[in-house]
Amino acid sequence: MSAARYRNFFKLCEAWPTDPTKPGRDLAAVVRQRVAEAFKMGENTQIADTVKCDRDYESLHRLASDFHRNKYNESTARRTLGATGLSLEECRAVMASESLEELKQEEATGLFKKLKQTFTAERPKL
Repeated sequence: MSAARYRNFFKLCEAWPTDPTKPGRDLAAVVRQRVAEAFKMGENTQIADTVKCDRDYESLHRLASDFHRNKYNESTARRTLGATGLSLEECRAVMASESLEELKQEEATGLFKKLKQTFTAERPKL
């Protein structure tokens, strides 16, 4: 029975898309890692709590198949915007690792340095 569970999780991991803009922060990578930890011996792994295993699989399957998105389908206009009011492309750009690195660099600059740069900039001569 654990062989069937292993194959189901394996198929789910194959179908789950990875996001190349989020290395180290991608949900698909986390799912794959946890499945590998749970099934260390592959099909021969003994599962202690089969009910929890089945429940976890069903939850992940619903996420991967967009069950809730399809169930609570709204108009196309509403789907193009998120809760932030940004489009899907804008959200992806903001959440990309490059954008987060830029924010970290700006944060590392510090308030005093920013103020100093602002007030010591060359002023136009009159």
